[in-house]
Amino acid sequence: MTDYPPAREAGQRKRDALRRLETDEDAWVSSASGEGPPRLVPLSFVWHDEQLWMATKAKNPTVRNLRAQGACWVALGPTRDVVLIESTAEVIASDGLPDGAGEAFAEKLGWDPRGRDTWVFLAFRPRRMLVWREVNELAGRELMRDGVWRV
Repeated sequence: MTDYPPAREAGQRKRDALRRLETDEDAWVSSASGEGPPRLVPLSFVWHDEQLWMATKAKNPTVRNLRAQGACWVALGPTRDVVLIESTAEVIASDGLPDGAGEAFAEKLGWDPRGRDTWVFLAFRPRRMLVWREVNELAGRELMRDGVWRV
């Protein structure tokens, strides 16, 4: 029999998820267009104004997928400490990023692709967020629904 750490209450899970959003640098992005295979790629991110902001080359298949269908999933953390975010994504030209998001991106990640023609930004607006560590946290894992925190 496996001994799991005690289940966290919902408020603690939210605090832990927000800390991960603030401090982690990389996430997995899953997208599909309906016309090709699904994609799963790691991208660096910054959490700013309740959105995840990422940058990638404009010709990346993930960009094509997100332009065709903005629905996607973003995952943070290892399999024993998951933050899984169902999102809608928007592709933004490299010179169209809001100043605050661009500054937060450059400060956290140490580089700034703003104004580079071959790059775009991706803005992910969370719609649903699932947070759990072990099986004893599965029942209460949905912390956000329809873009609104439940806790």
